Amino acid sequence: SRWHPLPLVSAATMLRLSLTLAFLASSATAFMPLSLAPARLSTSTRQMGLRGGSGLKMAEITPNVKFDTIAREWRFKWSPDADKQSLVEAQNALEGVLKEVKSVKGVKSVQRVVCGGCLDFKVVTALSADAWGDWEGKKFAPEEAFLAKVKGIKGVSQVETQTYTLMPM
Repeated sequence: SRWHPLPLVSAATMLRLSLTLAFLASSATAFMPLSLAPARLSTSTRQMGLRGGSGLKMAEITPNVKFDTIAREWRFKWSPDADKQSLVEAQNALEGVLKEVKSVKGVKSVQRVVCGGCLDFKVVTALSADAWGDWEGKKFAPEEAFLAKVKGIKGVSQVETQTYTLMPM
């Protein structure tokens, strides 16, 4: 049998193929049982590697589940004790980082969700998928400082983070 060299492809084509393969490989872990997931995943912070890729208008998880927005959620429970003091302090902590969060490149929106029935406090920051990798590379700053602050508030529990896609329907 005669040896045949591989056809030459451009650097841009190689980059697109590499990004596509990296995206598919990393996003597949989102659907694994946690017991089989790589060590970098945990029950409180699921970093699923959801990136839009270079020059893509819409990334997709499946052919009918496409997205151009990725959200990072910070959430915890607050207590109604002491006239809801933990909620007051949680809002103060958010106001202390809100300007920095809104200044992150690619931010589309920052929303606060508070449920008085189940005592949820959530902050949802939505970014364009193209800008996601930069913020992820900076460990979602000021996430670490905000979470440390709320963990120190009496009455706050179950502090968690989550990453997911977010699209209007």
